[in-house]
Amino acid sequence: MSQRLAGKVAIVTGAASGVGEAVARLFVREGAQVVMSDLNAADGTRIAEEIGATFVRHDVTDPEGWQQVVGMAVDTFGQLDILVNNAGILLKGDIEEASYEDWKRLMTVNADSTFLGCKAAIAVMKKQGGAIVNMSSIAALAAKEDYVAYSASKGAVAALTRAVAADCRLKRYRIRCNSVHPDGILTPMTRGGYPKGIDPEMLTIDKDPMNRACRPADVANGVLYLASDEARAVNGIELRIDSGQFVMSI
Repeated sequence: MSQRLAGKVAIVTGAASGVGEAVARLFVREGAQVVMSDLNAADGTRIAEEIGATFVRHDVTDPEGWQQVVGMAVDTFGQLDILVNNAGILLKGDIEEASYEDWKRLMTVNADSTFLGCKAAIAVMKKQGGAIVNMSSIAALAAKEDYVAYSASKGAVAALTRAVAADCRLKRYRIRCNSVHPDGILTPMTRGGYPKGIDPEMLTIDKDPMNRACRPADVANGVLYLASDEARAVNGIELRIDSGQFVMSI
């Protein structure tokens, strides 16, 4: 590995599975000290011990929990350079089917948590700079009529990202904030959404470049770039990692 994150300290939320796990593993291999955050303590602890990271059980919707996680990272490693707001949930439903309870839950877990994470991280990062990567979705950019509340929550993440990027630039904080917009990632959260009888493995770009499904590692590689100093001039962008699904839909 090239040690692209040598000397960096990172917090990755939702790191006990899926994309968050892939990001944590890649960051450690690239030289970062990684604090893994998740509600799933069993898997999070196991993975952290395996890769040499630090795990903390963390409810991303709790403002006090954010203060504790950021404080622990700084107390343990002396700084915080990278935040990956990855934790999130997926609930299906069009405008007629989706309940208000689902709407509120998606907004709280997906959008509110990203706001809280950015706020807590910037309070520390503004002293020396840093990089924030927020996990949005292609659903924030293209119509996903059967995921109306989820799409709205991820749209909020994208808009928040742009506002944070602009604010930090105007204040000369040297903090970059970018969003990542995947589609069709094969994770435990998304596999259940495929119709019965359909093997998601057969829908990956490994099998056919016209397919849309990708691996968590494909997304993690994009996150690594945005978190690294190689992207020092990249700020406020929406990085699509969707096998071209967005351009095929417009």
